[in-house]
Amino acid sequence: MDFGFAIGWLGVAFGLLVPLPQLYKIFKTKRTNDVSLGTYVFLIVALISYLIHAIYIGSIVFIVAQSMNLITNTAILIYLIKGKKDTCTSPP
Repeated sequence: MDFGFAIGWLGVAFGLLVPLPQLYKIFKTKRTNDVSLGTYVFLIVALISYLIHAIYIGSIVFIVAQSMNLITNTAILIYLIKGKKDTCTSPP
């Protein structure tokens, strides 16, 4: 494995760690009030775009990275949407 390829996989590993603290906080606190729904909507659109590009150029490193990031960040987005919906339907 050449140096550039190894660095790419290192980036994948660190990239996979990024959403984990937010997921952990959501699971632990059961709250999503302080997390921006808009940010995660735009992030998901960006990740889908990156994934399509990665498939187009045939880069396995980026296909894996964007697929895994799409999964974890979609989980956060689902919790955000569910949390916002629960907040709207909860009595004051």
